[in-house]
Amino acid sequence: MVAFENGNALMITETNTRRIEPGITIFSISGRLTLGNALMTAENDLRRLVQEGARKVIVDLTGLISIDSSGIGMLVSCFGHMEQQGGRMRIAGVQEAVSKILNMVHIDRIVPVDADVESSSRHLTADAASA
Repeated sequence: MVAFENGNALMITETNTRRIEPGITIFSISGRLTLGNALMTAENDLRRLVQEGARKVIVDLTGLISIDSSGIGMLVSCFGHMEQQGGRMRIAGVQEAVSKILNMVHIDRIVPVDADVESSSRHLTADAASA
């Protein structure tokens, strides 16, 4: 969704949740993941999924165009929360501009990052089969 302020286009942060088999939840974030109310809402929504029992979550960033240190911190924090609850989380679909930032901070050393949702799903399914 795009909103306009003073004639300038602003990308609104949007989240969407869907479930796929086997027991995998996809949490999509589009727009900007930067300091502010939208970031807190996205974090609360993701943490709520974990509290409600989701144990395999893919955070789909295909539609994300911008991220700052607060957004990175939120992803790392939610990954830690998921691990504490006995679950697994992967990031998928990172586009070029966001990918450069995530690579700069080596997020892949903390949170697994895959090219797309299908790859993340295969990893989560394989992890469950080998457990």
